[in-house]
Amino acid sequence: MTDTRGPQPAGGAGTGTSTGAGAGQDRPAQPYQPPQAYAAPPGQGTQRGGGAAAQRAPRTGTRTAPRTRKARLRVAKADPWSVMKVSFLLSIALGLCTIVAAVVLWMVMDAMGVFSTVGGTISEATGSNESNGFDLQSFLSLPRVLVFTSVIAVINVVLATALATLGSFIYNLSAGFVGGVELTLAEDE
Repeated sequence: MTDTRGPQPAGGAGTGTSTGAGAGQDRPAQPYQPPQAYAAPPGQGTQRGGGAAAQRAPRTGTRTAPRTRKARLRVAKADPWSVMKVSFLLSIALGLCTIVAAVVLWMVMDAMGVFSTVGGTISEATGSNESNGFDLQSFLSLPRVLVFTSVIAVINVVLATALATLGSFIYNLSAGFVGGVELTLAEDE
């Protein structure tokens, strides 16, 4: 920040010749400029001798190609608790997607008449004079499909969470022997 008020006289009280109670009223009102909290080292932004702050010279050289910073990192340990939480949430999301996909698939197949056509063929093939045969439409009704898909989704949540947590324990053991997975990360500027 620079002092925009210009050079001040050594007396400090006023710029005019009057003294006493009205000394501060002779000079024009200027906006207050707070002093620098930390003085810059000599040669970096201020001039020696108490003058106004100097402007930093702009860079004249331009880069022709962007510079890429690279860092080589190693994953030394995976926290099993955090792996368990993340895998639990992801497997719940996958279970919900499975249920929605099963319902949509059932509705599309029912609208196309797949169950009635295939069910008629199966009931003719398995039927006899005493019975009508196997009824595919009652066996593959929407409530049964929802229950079956929900059971599969719950089993998937439990297994995926347990396997991911076990995998983090196994990774931590193997990382202790071989040092873990090394990654090279790059940042474009």
